[in-house]
Amino acid sequence: MKSSLDVVLPVYNESKSLMSNFEKLYKFMELKVERDWIITIAENGSSDNTLDIAKKIQSKYKKSRVISNENPGKGLALKNAWLTSNAEIFAYMDLDLSTDIEIIPEFLNRIDEGQDFVIGSRLIKGANVIGRSLKREVISRSYSKIFRFFLSVDFYDAQCGFKFAKKESVLKILDDCKDEGWFFDTEILYKAEKNNLSICELPVTWIDDPDTKVNIISTIIKDLMGLVRLRLEKNG
Repeated sequence: MKSSLDVVLPVYNESKSLMSNFEKLYKFMELKVERDWIITIAENGSSDNTLDIAKKIQSKYKKSRVISNENPGKGLALKNAWLTSNAEIFAYMDLDLSTDIEIIPEFLNRIDEGQDFVIGSRLIKGANVIGRSLKREVISRSYSKIFRFFLSVDFYDAQCGFKFAKKESVLKILDDCKDEGWFFDTEILYKAEKNNLSICELPVTWIDDPDTKVNIISTIIKDLMGLVRLRLEKNG
């Protein structure tokens, strides 16, 4: 019997797109994912009516659940979702579904074959990135070079919001992951590699979301602070 799957969607002020994008993912999972699965909406301290919509979804779709967090933070939302999940495989992806979800079965196959982590990459050969501005492309590739230099790791794209992992592998390192925001993406992969867990990086098709809520400057500053912290840990 194949391992069960929990796909977490961290959401923050997503009232406009939550229902439509959830339904798109749900319908795909019904058609293409042949194992027990659930989609978890990790509501992230939204100030709009995202939580109300999430609760409506939970009452309408049986393979769904809602985790509500008082404080915002992607890392915090993921931690709380995973620590309350009964699934054997954890996954998370951005609600905008920028990464083509058709690749989900391939990611699951790699986990079934024994990989600890399988991550989407926009920066390796075979990736197809559509509609991304030159500014964001330069920032993404520069960040990749910086964290690979600082942390001496082998993976390239830490920030692509499309990752799958074995539950047992995640729980080995989760307590050691301190960041509760966007830098959690980088930290969990660093801690995975540091603990000799396997990371398989696969090229993805990724369509830029022009309405992204990510504050690039703020995220860069917090990521650099996170890198310094991990570098000090590494040298400590």
